[in-house]
Amino acid sequence: MKKSNIIKHLLFFRTIVSFLKNDDYRDLLVTTFLTLATGSVVYHYVEGWKWLDCIYFSIITLTTIGYGDFSPQTDVGKAFTIIYIIMGVGIILSFINTVYLHYQDEKANKNSSDKKYKRRKRSSKNLIDNKLNNLDD
Repeated sequence: MKKSNIIKHLLFFRTIVSFLKNDDYRDLLVTTFLTLATGSVVYHYVEGWKWLDCIYFSIITLTTIGYGDFSPQTDVGKAFTIIYIIMGVGIILSFINTVYLHYQDEKANKNSSDKKYKRRKRSSKNLIDNKLNNLDD
């Protein structure tokens, strides 16, 4: 694995950890999880689908992917889906957007600290070089 890929993966995991430490972000994560869990439970009992199919359908529905391989067949399932989409799409998209923006902030902070480190390293090297040159004189 290339060094740049390792750094990207470490940045991603550091972003997730810092995301979970923040109370507001954690609340959004819990809300997202509860939304997906609610949809999964309803589809499991109303439509009689397997749990994996329910989770899959909940995620592809609220992320607006919608492959069309599953669809509710009961009237209760269809009515729930209408309400679920209206309520859930905003929650899921705001979660995805928040994670993306948080990742971008972490990436910018990392780049900023890397540049500061390089400047300090350069200035330290220049200082040492100047002192050595002064000793030679």
